[in-house]
Amino acid sequence: IPSEEEIQLAKHRVQYQEGLFHFAATGVSGAGKSSLINAFRGLRNRDEGAAPTGVVETTANIARFPDPNPKNPFVWYDVPGSGTLNIPDWQYFTAQGLYVFDCIIILFDTRFTMTDLAMLVNCRRLNIPTYIVRSKSDSHIRNIIKESGYDSDEDEDRSGRNALYSSAREQYIAETRATVKYNLQEAKLPDQRVYIVANSTMVSTVRDQKLSEKTIDELELMRDLFREAQSRRCGKGIDRS
Repeated sequence: IPSEEEIQLAKHRVQYQEGLFHFAATGVSGAGKSSLINAFRGLRNRDEGAAPTGVVETTANIARFPDPNPKNPFVWYDVPGSGTLNIPDWQYFTAQGLYVFDCIIILFDTRFTMTDLAMLVNCRRLNIPTYIVRSKSDSHIRNIIKESGYDSDEDEDRSGRNALYSSAREQYIAETRATVKYNLQEAKLPDQRVYIVANSTMVSTVRDQKLSEKTIDELELMRDLFREAQSRRCGKGIDRS
């Protein structure tokens, strides 16, 4: 349990402000944390004010990004990837001072890691709400389609691709939910939902107020995050549109 002095130092380091709700996005290097934070803020990666992204880990220290919508008293934090630091899984949570955040988003791309599980254990111990999110879903679904041997050149009316996309999408969703459920059971943690999202779909959901036919859990994730903020920190003044 962190001391009061450690808590105050960590809050000072991340510029914690009472009256705001502080979301931290964690995960291994390359999981897509920066892109997802941009999407949460209604920004594409090349937009002005967007969090920097790249093939290699671009976050050396916790980076702070206020929400550009003045109606949303949120601050989003990009936490350095756990795979880039010489810190044991069980120390990552305390080393980064994550105990001061109001909510933690645990993001993974291909596999759920021991650091992710350690994060859940620590958050549960300190009563910090967590959201498990799998990113880059559009890319993973495309890979399933490619692995099926689909040839777009032979499908003149795209009917074959549409049917295969639907099948690949359902396979991906089912496999993701089963994998997370298994990992939680193995770690003797209670079952909880995994939100399956794609950054491009999230941007259109947040900024353009549009639901794509490829939407999976983007809308539910944003609604649940906003409701969490409303119930714990921000009163009734949140724009949930």
